[in-house]
Amino acid sequence: MKGIALIFGGSGYIGTNLLKFFIKKNVFNKYIVCDIKRLTGFENEIKNGLVEYLKLDVREQINVDVQNVDGYNSWIFNFAAIHREPGHNYKEYFDTNVPGAENINEFARKTGIKNIFFTSSIAPYGKSLNQRTENSTLYPETGYGISKALAEKIHQNWLVEDVSRRLIIVRPSVIFGPHDPGNVYRMIKSLKKGTFILPDDGKVIKAYGYVYGLIESMLFTMNKKERLIVYNYAENPIVPLNEMISIVKSNLNIKKPTLKLPVVVLVFLAFIIKTTFKLIGKTSDIHPVRVRKAGFPTNIKPDYLINNNFEFKYNFENALEHWKSVSPEDFK
Repeated sequence: MKGIALIFGGSGYIGTNLLKFFIKKNVFNKYIVCDIKRLTGFENEIKNGLVEYLKLDVREQINVDVQNVDGYNSWIFNFAAIHREPGHNYKEYFDTNVPGAENINEFARKTGIKNIFFTSSIAPYGKSLNQRTENSTLYPETGYGISKALAEKIHQNWLVEDVSRRLIIVRPSVIFGPHDPGNVYRMIKSLKKGTFILPDDGKVIKAYGYVYGLIESMLFTMNKKERLIVYNYAENPIVPLNEMISIVKSNLNIKKPTLKLPVVVLVFLAFIIKTTFKLIGKTSDIHPVRVRKAGFPTNIKPDYLINNNFEFKYNFENALEHWKSVSPEDFK
């Protein structure tokens, strides 16, 4: 492939893992990471010129000097986004995610780079009790989901301007893995402490994706020929929440019992905790919206990858074993 890779929002979790993977596989000649957050962990690569870090805000016009770029073999990756939900004002999702896509499109036009890879989300699907595939209608309901759906369309508008362009859009489910303090890691920590509460009977499907599998799927789709690929990323198969908990407890030899409570009770308790913390001037990660989301299914099927014979290496048990092998300190 070679060319260069410009990774916007590349200092984040997915961006840094992708960068490590690409460097190991020798995919590109050079990597330019653009982010308002400083890139860490690549000091040697920056020193030898393989990686360049630029402090940059995608909400503003993008001026990155890439002379004599190989537009057909170079790629732009758009990971830059406001995504934590709740956690931002409604308008903030639109202030970053929409102009970010527009500015990246304009940068691609100016430089002649023909390939964009955009990380969207499963949020544009909205809430549904039914399984969602790439062919499902989008019903975004939140600021984050709506802004991501708009960004998808903005990038697709760029694609139709030139038949030599390529666009890949991935809609990842909840991504977890080494050094990520996200939902799965919080669940594991709570199970170890004996403080995890299972919503209802735990039979809800919560789609998840191991970060190593996600990144392998990205290179897999880049090596395809279609001009437009829109695909979901979730492990296949996925197991319901109560089975995930059983796997964690068995794998880590956790003997503490797990309490089960109805979602309505958990939401009420979360409201009490949130209000109490607010009164004493503190903040808490426990939020009624997050608790309500935990009890609602996100049943996402990665049809594109299944139909194209992608190898899913990381079912939940395999992912947990791999995570322990590469980052044992996360489980101390």
